[in-house]
Amino acid sequence: MAKLTIDDLKKIKEKVHADMSLRDGERRVKITVHMGTCGIASGAREVLDTVLQEIDEAKSTDVFVTTSGCMGLCSREPLVTVEILNQEPIKYEYVNPSKMRQIFKRHVLEGEIQMPFVLARGAEIIK
Repeated sequence: MAKLTIDDLKKIKEKVHADMSLRDGERRVKITVHMGTCGIASGAREVLDTVLQEIDEAKSTDVFVTTSGCMGLCSREPLVTVEILNQEPIKYEYVNPSKMRQIFKRHVLEGEIQMPFVLARGAEIIK
């Protein structure tokens, strides 16, 4: 493996800073990629990379991306939750990079829930 130069390190720092800035602040949309070991084994890391790339390409500044652990539905992984301000959360199942692109473009940008991929609507309420 080649040695990293100062310029290489600066580029890595800029990319990480840009990716992390998507996770900070108040936004119109929150996307959670569930990254328990089961999710990662099923491809959640690729889904996360895809959504970050889509946000960058769309130059979206109002989308907050975060990760979480396992939801307890390992057989449905990778799972992604999309929460749009003043709307019920949507949980998508069996998400792959192609589906994530469609979810981002149609649901996040255009407001059209992608019903074929939906596992659940709404939030759990613990009493």
